[in-house]
Amino acid sequence: MKYLSALLLIVTLGLSACKKDAVNPDYEDSYSAWLSFKKSSANSYSYVTYYGSWTGSYAESKITVQNGRVIARDFLLTRTTAVRDSVDTLARWAESGSTLNTHTDGFEMLTLDQVYARAKNEWLKVDKNKNDIFFEADNNGLISLAGYVPKGCQDDCLTGIHVKDIKVYVKEIK
Repeated sequence: MKYLSALLLIVTLGLSACKKDAVNPDYEDSYSAWLSFKKSSANSYSYVTYYGSWTGSYAESKITVQNGRVIARDFLLTRTTAVRDSVDTLARWAESGSTLNTHTDGFEMLTLDQVYARAKNEWLKVDKNKNDIFFEADNNGLISLAGYVPKGCQDDCLTGIHVKDIKVYVKEIK
C-alpha cells in the first residue's frame, strides 16, 4: 500500500506538471500593455503595418481606429532605384468614409484587438518543429512583430505582421 500511495503521488505530480502550450509570456505582457493603452486612448489610435523585401520593394498602411472601429486606411508602395537613396512611388492612396475598403491592394484593416487575437490564435500557434516563431513588443511594450517563418525559408517568408508608430488618435477639428 505504501508503494501504491507513492506511485499515485508521483503520477499525480507528473500529470499536474504537464500543461498545454502556454502563450508566449512576452505576448501576455504586451497584451496587458495593449489593454492599458486601449483604455487610456479611448480605443482611438493609429498604427502603421509594413513589409519590406530584399528586392527593394516596401509597402505600408496606416490604419486609423476611432472608438474601436477602423475609420481610415492610407497605403504607400515604393521600390528602390539604381540611384542611391532614391525610391520610386508605385502606389499611394487614402480611404475613409464611403471609400473605406475600396482598394484591393494594401494591408488588411485590422484593429489592434484583431491583431492581438490573430497573433495568439494563428501566428503564434503554428508547429514549432516546422516554423520559427516570432513575437516582439518594441512599441513601448505594444506589439511590433508577430508571425512565423517556415524553417529553411530564405527570403520574404513571414506570415504575420510588423507594426510601428502606434499613436493615440485625436480627431482633427476643421
